[in-house]
Amino acid sequence: MLRPRALNSLVDELCRLPGIGEKTAQRLAFFMLRAPKIRAERLAQAIVEVKEKIIFCSQCSGITEADPCPICTDPARDRSLICVVEDPSDVFSIERTGVYKGLYHVLMGALSPLDGIGPEQLRIDALLERVQQGGVHEIICATNPNMEGEATVLYLAKLMKPRGIRLTRLAHGLPVGGQLEYADEITLSRSLEGRHDL
Repeated sequence: MLRPRALNSLVDELCRLPGIGEKTAQRLAFFMLRAPKIRAERLAQAIVEVKEKIIFCSQCSGITEADPCPICTDPARDRSLICVVEDPSDVFSIERTGVYKGLYHVLMGALSPLDGIGPEQLRIDALLERVQQGGVHEIICATNPNMEGEATVLYLAKLMKPRGIRLTRLAHGLPVGGQLEYADEITLSRSLEGRHDL
Protein backbone atom coordinates (compact mmCIF):
# COMPACT_ATOMS: atom_id res chain seq x y z
CA MET A 1 0.00 0.00 0.00
CA LEU A 2 1.30 3.43 -0.92
CA ARG A 3 1.74 6.04 1.79
CA PRO A 4 -0.58 9.06 1.63
CA ARG A 5 0.89 12.15 -0.04
CA ALA A 6 1.05 14.18 3.21
CA LEU A 7 2.96 11.38 4.96
CA ASN A 8 5.31 11.03 1.98
CA SER A 9 5.97 14.75 2.09
CA LEU A 10 6.86 14.60 5.81
CA VAL A 11 9.15 11.59 5.30
CA ASP A 12 10.88 13.36 2.39
CA GLU A 13 11.50 16.48 4.49
CA LEU A 14 12.79 14.46 7.46
CA CYS A 15 15.19 12.60 5.13
CA ARG A 16 16.82 15.95 4.31
CA LEU A 17 18.00 16.27 7.92
CA PRO A 18 21.60 15.15 8.57
CA GLY A 19 21.89 11.59 9.85
CA ILE A 20 18.25 10.75 9.09
CA GLY A 21 17.71 7.95 6.60
CA GLU A 22 14.48 6.67 5.06
CA LYS A 23 13.64 4.22 7.88
CA THR A 24 14.31 6.71 10.67
CA ALA A 25 12.34 9.38 8.80
CA GLN A 26 9.41 7.01 8.41
CA ARG A 27 9.57 6.05 12.10
CA LEU A 28 9.57 9.74 13.11
CA ALA A 29 6.71 10.51 10.72
CA PHE A 30 4.56 7.71 12.17
CA PHE A 31 5.43 8.88 15.68
CA MET A 32 4.20 12.39 14.81
CA LEU A 33 1.10 10.90 13.19
CA ARG A 34 0.21 9.06 16.43
CA ALA A 35 1.18 11.96 18.71
CA PRO A 36 -1.40 14.50 19.90
CA LYS A 37 -1.88 17.40 17.49
CA ILE A 38 -0.49 19.83 20.10
CA ARG A 39 2.89 18.07 20.01
CA ALA A 40 3.13 18.49 16.23
CA GLU A 41 2.09 22.13 16.53
CA ARG A 42 4.76 22.76 19.20
CA LEU A 43 7.43 21.16 17.02
CA ALA A 44 6.37 23.22 14.00
CA GLN A 45 6.30 26.40 16.12
CA ALA A 46 9.76 25.68 17.57
CA ILE A 47 11.19 25.26 14.06
CA VAL A 48 9.61 28.51 12.84
CA GLU A 49 10.75 30.35 15.99
CA VAL A 50 14.37 29.23 15.65
CA LYS A 51 14.40 30.43 12.03
CA GLU A 52 12.87 33.79 12.98
CA LYS A 53 14.77 34.58 16.19
CA ILE A 54 18.23 33.04 15.95
CA ILE A 55 20.91 35.23 14.36
CA PHE A 56 24.70 35.21 14.15
CA CYS A 57 26.63 37.44 16.55
CA SER A 58 28.29 40.30 14.65
CA GLN A 59 31.46 39.87 16.73
CA CYS A 60 32.07 36.13 17.13
CA SER A 61 29.53 34.58 14.68
CA GLY A 62 28.08 32.40 17.41
CA ILE A 63 24.33 31.90 17.39
CA THR A 64 22.25 34.18 19.56
CA GLU A 65 18.94 35.98 19.93
CA ALA A 66 20.64 39.30 20.80
CA ASP A 67 23.51 40.99 18.98
CA PRO A 68 26.19 41.01 20.28
CA CYS A 69 25.77 37.67 22.05
CA PRO A 70 25.81 37.22 25.86
CA ILE A 71 29.36 35.79 25.74
CA CYS A 72 30.78 38.78 23.84
CA THR A 73 29.06 41.25 26.17
CA ASP A 74 29.94 39.45 29.42
CA PRO A 75 32.40 41.73 31.30
CA ALA A 76 33.71 38.75 33.29
CA ARG A 77 35.11 37.04 30.16
CA ASP A 78 38.87 37.17 29.54
CA ARG A 79 39.20 39.37 26.43
CA SER A 80 42.85 38.44 25.92
CA LEU A 81 41.83 34.89 24.91
CA ILE A 82 39.97 33.92 21.74
CA CYS A 83 39.03 30.31 21.10
CA VAL A 84 38.68 29.69 17.37
CA VAL A 85 36.16 27.02 16.36
CA GLU A 86 34.74 25.82 13.05
CA ASP A 87 31.04 25.77 13.81
CA PRO A 88 28.66 27.62 16.17
CA SER A 89 27.75 24.30 17.82
CA ASP A 90 31.40 23.95 18.91
CA VAL A 91 30.94 26.95 21.21
CA PHE A 92 28.26 25.07 23.15
CA SER A 93 30.49 22.00 23.43
CA ILE A 94 33.31 24.03 24.99
CA GLU A 95 30.96 26.04 27.20
CA ARG A 96 29.53 22.82 28.66
CA THR A 97 32.93 22.09 30.23
CA GLY A 98 32.62 25.20 32.41
CA VAL A 99 36.40 25.66 32.20
CA TYR A 100 36.98 28.18 29.41
CA LYS A 101 36.31 31.82 30.31
CA GLY A 102 37.57 33.68 27.22
CA LEU A 103 35.87 34.80 24.00
CA TYR A 104 35.15 32.82 20.82
CA HIS A 105 35.47 33.23 17.09
CA VAL A 106 33.53 30.97 14.72
CA LEU A 107 35.17 30.49 11.33
CA MET A 108 32.08 28.89 9.74
CA GLY A 109 34.11 25.98 8.41
CA ALA A 110 37.68 24.93 7.79
CA LEU A 111 40.08 25.28 4.88
CA SER A 112 39.36 22.64 2.26
CA PRO A 113 40.77 23.50 -1.19
CA LEU A 114 39.29 20.32 -2.70
CA ASP A 115 35.82 21.55 -1.70
CA GLY A 116 36.54 25.11 -2.85
CA ILE A 117 36.81 26.50 0.68
CA GLY A 118 39.69 28.93 0.96
CA PRO A 119 40.45 31.73 3.46
CA GLU A 120 37.99 34.03 1.66
CA GLN A 121 35.06 31.71 2.45
CA LEU A 122 35.87 31.67 6.18
CA ARG A 123 35.68 34.44 8.79
CA ILE A 124 39.47 34.76 9.01
CA ASP A 125 39.48 38.46 8.03
CA ALA A 126 37.07 39.18 10.90
CA LEU A 127 39.44 37.36 13.28
CA LEU A 128 42.36 39.49 12.05
CA GLU A 129 40.29 42.63 12.67
CA ARG A 130 39.61 41.54 16.25
CA VAL A 131 43.33 40.89 16.80
CA GLN A 132 44.31 44.26 15.30
CA GLN A 133 42.01 46.05 17.74
CA GLY A 134 44.49 44.99 20.43
CA GLY A 135 44.29 43.21 23.73
CA VAL A 136 44.36 39.67 22.34
CA HIS A 137 47.37 37.71 23.64
CA GLU A 138 46.42 34.12 22.81
CA ILE A 139 44.35 32.32 20.21
CA ILE A 140 43.31 28.77 21.07
CA CYS A 141 42.70 26.71 17.95
CA ALA A 142 39.85 24.30 18.61
CA THR A 143 39.33 23.12 15.06
CA ASN A 144 38.55 19.49 14.35
CA PRO A 145 41.51 17.08 14.43
CA ASN A 146 41.36 16.24 10.72
CA MET A 147 43.24 17.38 7.61
CA GLU A 148 41.03 20.44 7.11
CA GLY A 149 41.30 21.47 10.76
CA GLU A 150 45.08 21.04 10.73
CA ALA A 151 45.39 23.06 7.51
CA THR A 152 43.34 25.83 9.08
CA VAL A 153 45.59 25.88 12.16
CA LEU A 154 48.74 26.09 10.02
CA TYR A 155 47.24 28.96 8.03
CA LEU A 156 46.28 30.82 11.22
CA ALA A 157 49.77 30.26 12.63
CA LYS A 158 51.26 31.85 9.51
CA LEU A 159 49.04 34.91 10.03
CA MET A 160 49.40 35.27 13.81
CA LYS A 161 53.09 34.60 14.47
CA PRO A 162 54.26 37.86 12.82
CA ARG A 163 51.72 39.74 14.96
CA GLY A 164 53.21 38.34 18.17
CA ILE A 165 50.05 36.45 19.12
CA ARG A 166 50.51 33.19 21.00
CA LEU A 167 48.77 30.38 19.12
CA THR A 168 47.89 27.17 20.95
CA ARG A 169 46.10 24.00 19.87
CA LEU A 170 43.75 21.81 21.88
CA ALA A 171 45.52 18.67 23.06
CA HIS A 172 44.76 15.46 21.18
CA GLY A 173 44.78 12.05 22.69
CA LEU A 174 42.94 9.25 24.33
CA PRO A 175 39.38 9.76 25.55
CA VAL A 176 38.71 9.37 29.25
CA GLY A 177 37.41 5.86 29.84
CA GLY A 178 38.87 4.62 26.55
CA GLN A 179 41.08 1.58 26.14
CA LEU A 180 44.46 1.54 24.41
CA GLU A 181 43.64 -1.52 22.32
CA TYR A 182 40.80 0.37 20.59
CA ALA A 183 42.77 3.56 19.86
CA ASP A 184 43.99 4.14 16.31
CA GLU A 185 47.65 4.85 15.53
CA ILE A 186 47.19 8.58 14.96
CA THR A 187 45.40 9.06 18.29
CA LEU A 188 48.08 7.06 20.10
CA SER A 189 50.92 8.97 18.44
CA ARG A 190 49.31 12.32 19.32
CA SER A 191 48.83 11.12 22.90
CA LEU A 192 52.53 10.26 23.12
CA GLU A 193 53.58 13.59 21.61
CA GLY A 194 51.28 15.53 23.94
CA ARG A 195 52.37 13.81 27.16
CA HIS A 196 53.14 16.00 30.18
CA ASP A 197 54.90 15.71 33.51
CA LEU A 198 53.03 14.48 36.58
